[in-house]
Order: sequence, then C-alpha cells, then structure tokens
Amino acid sequence: MLKSLFNWKVLLNLVVAIGVFVGLVWLTFRWLEYHTNHGQEIPVPNIVNKTVQEAIKVLDDSGLEYEVDSAEYNPKYRPFQVLQVYPVPGSRVKDGRAIVLRVNPRTWAKVEVPDVINKYSGLAFQRLEQVGLKVGDTIFEPSIQKDAVIRILYNGNEVKPKTKLARFSVVDVVIGSGPLRNIAIPNVVGLTVKEARQVIARSMFEVGLVDHEDGSKDESDVIYYQDPAAGDVRDQGMQIDLWASKKTLAELSAKIEQLNSTYRMKVDTALPPIQYQEMPSRQEPSQDIPPPPVTPRRENPKPSTDAIKTDASKSTVKSTTSVTENKPKTTTSNTGSSSGNNTSVNKTAATTSAKPAEKPKAKKMVIE
Repeated sequence: MLKSLFNWKVLLNLVVAIGVFVGLVWLTFRWLEYHTNHGQEIPVPNIVNKTVQEAIKVLDDSGLEYEVDSAEYNPKYRPFQVLQVYPVPGSRVKDGRAIVLRVNPRTWAKVEVPDVINKYSGLAFQRLEQVGLKVGDTIFEPSIQKDAVIRILYNGNEVKPKTKLARFSVVDVVIGSGPLRNIAIPNVVGLTVKEARQVIARSMFEVGLVDHEDGSKDESDVIYYQDPAAGDVRDQGMQIDLWASKKTLAELSAKIEQLNSTYRMKVDTALPPIQYQEMPSRQEPSQDIPPPPVTPRRENPKPSTDAIKTDASKSTVKSTTSVTENKPKTTTSNTGSSSGNNTSVNKTAATTSAKPAEKPKAKKMVIE
C-alpha cells in the first residue's frame, strides 16, 4: 500500500494540484490589488465651513463620491454650510469612496398644521405651539361660534389642516366673536333654495325647515314664503324656515294667505280705538291752620357759688406720765436661839406704768 502512495504518478498529480492552488491564490490577490487600487489612496480634503456647492466641486476634482445629509437647522450657521465631514479631513481613502457631508439646511424642517378648526381657541393655541408654530395676530370675526377657531392664515392666505409649513412659522388665527344682536332678517323670497342658503349663511343665520310643495328636495325651487319675515330683527344664529315651490307667487296666493294667518299676526286698524273715561278726582277743601305761637325759651339762672368758710380749731393732747416709786420696808425679828439673830429683808420693787396717748377726735366742718 505504501508503494502505491509513493508511485510517481501519484506524486506528479499532487505536485500539479499544489501548483494550481498556489497559482489561483496568487492570481486572486493580484486581481484584488488591481480591483481595489491597492496603494492608491487619496487624502480627504478639508471642506468644512464651505458651501455645499463648493464642497461638491472639490470632491469631484479629487475623484471622490459624496452623500449629502441635512442636519437639524441651526440659525447660528449659514444656510447650506458644511458642518461635518465623514471620514474626517486628512484621512486617506480609496478612489471612488463616498464622503458623507452634514449640511445646515436653509430653514427649519416643515411641520403639518394641526386640525384646530371649530376648536376652542385656548386648546388651538396649545396644539399650534406643540408642533412648533407661533401664533401671531388674533383676529375676531362675527360668528355664532364664540371663541372658536374659524380659520388659520399664513402671510395673509388661508391654510388648510395638514398643510406643511416651516417650523417656527408665524400664523394668524381668526376667532369667532359671538353672534350679533338685533340684525335684520334678509329677504330671500324669489330666490332659489341654493341661493337662499348662501344669503342666509352670509348674514350669520341658520337655515331651518325647508318645505317643498311637491315633496321633493330640489335646490332649484323658488322660495315663496319665509318665517321670520324679511326686515324683522333677530339675533344671529336664529333659524329661518323656508317654503319653496316651482309655481309662481300668483298661483300660491291662497297658500301665502294661509301661512300669513298662521305666522303673521294682523292688527285691524279700521275699528276706532277704544276710549276709556276717567273718574274726576275729588278735591277736599284745605283749611289753613295757623301755626302754633312760638314761646320764647326761658333760661334758668346758674347758681352762684359762695366762698366756703371753714373754721378749724386746733387741739393739743397732753399726756402725763406718773411714776410712783415704793420704798422697801425692813422688819427685824429676835429669836431665842444661841447662834445669833437672823434678819430677813423683804424688798418691794416699784413699777412705773405709762398710759398710751389718746388719738384726737375729728372735728366737724360746717359749709355755709
């Protein structure tokens, strides 16, 4: 078996296979060097702070591709100014490498106008500020919808919801000021139903009941009666009922009279006005009563005060102190004893007592 492995034919095939493999590897690397331009690198030029047009021209001259990416708008930089380049300037890249440019856009990104029509003005202002729009002038316009947004204006032109505007754009808001009072009802008799609706809407009134004589809903029917009548004074927002028909007014005279008897109050001015008599007012004779006599007021004399005489007598109180002194008495008695005489002396001490001084009595004062 070992002899078969070392056969010259086997060895020849092995050498040929190794040679083919090495040749394929060498050819592959040579092709990669040629295809990838190995050793041929181009430095990235410094195009920061240039305009996008100037940066594109420099990259084209260098044989480099480019991709433009708009960053968030920054008012500190010029519009279309190149803010950043990737790879960084000075790096070496192959020919045909795409360079990414971050460019400052011309203005803010556009945002959609929110749908705030017929919404409360306070809520509409919050929605506009949330999306990045600023509210400019607030215009009040007569409308039955008080404090509701009627329309939005941009540069004097009305914009619809979902219209895209640049961020931080200033828009004007038209708000309803509420219905006006005591407005004359427009005359729509003789107009078609479609025309009558437009006239009523312009006057800020509402279309109420529309009664077609033939029961159809043809907008080309002519109005032959309306309630309230033309010229009556009503507040805006009130409803106006309409009666329409394809016939002429002369043919509908009986119908008009019937409607007048129902919706119009007639005042008969042929009858004389009722006169009412007034009862005569009874006047009682007035008696002149003389005023009571005025008596002069007497003033009481004021009492005079005399001098107050006081007699005061002074009294002196004398106190005497008596001192009595008692002398002691001596008694001698003789006893018949052999030793001697015993004498006893009894002494009596005299005490001196002093009486306290009496208080002076109060004197009575006589006031005349």
